[in-house]
Amino acid sequence: MPPKAEKKPATKKPVEEEPAAEKAPAGKKPKAEKRLPAGKTAAKEGGEGKKGKKKAKKSVETYKIYIFKVLKQVHPDIGISSKAMSIMNSFINDIFEKLAGESAKLARYNKKPTITSREIQTSVRLVLPGELAKHAVSEGTKAVTKFTSA
Repeated sequence: MPPKAEKKPATKKPVEEEPAAEKAPAGKKPKAEKRLPAGKTAAKEGGEGKKGKKKAKKSVETYKIYIFKVLKQVHPDIGISSKAMSIMNSFINDIFEKLAGESAKLARYNKKPTITSREIQTSVRLVLPGELAKHAVSEGTKAVTKFTSA
């Protein structure tokens, strides 16, 4: 394939330029430009001009190791696929958000600035159904007792 001929620079002001989607030939997508997050400049982004330093990989916190540990306690001979693990991680994040939101509402209703174990326990009773709530409350009580005694 022969190299593409370069276009001459436009004489229009940058504000008057047409959007990139209209310039692209039919059937081809325009190349995505790299944009910085709002409020950041190239100098702040992690030292692109520095030599020999690699950008540190941003860590993403998940519950995957804890899910795996519990799975091995319950069923030592059974594994879990990465897709199933991802679903379980999303499930735990969802339950956490529901409980935290309900706890925040309870603290606000009672004009308290702090979410305590009492708000968490009440939100568990409100969010989780029946028997599951009872087991969760007993496990939570056991965990708080163990924490305060240590």
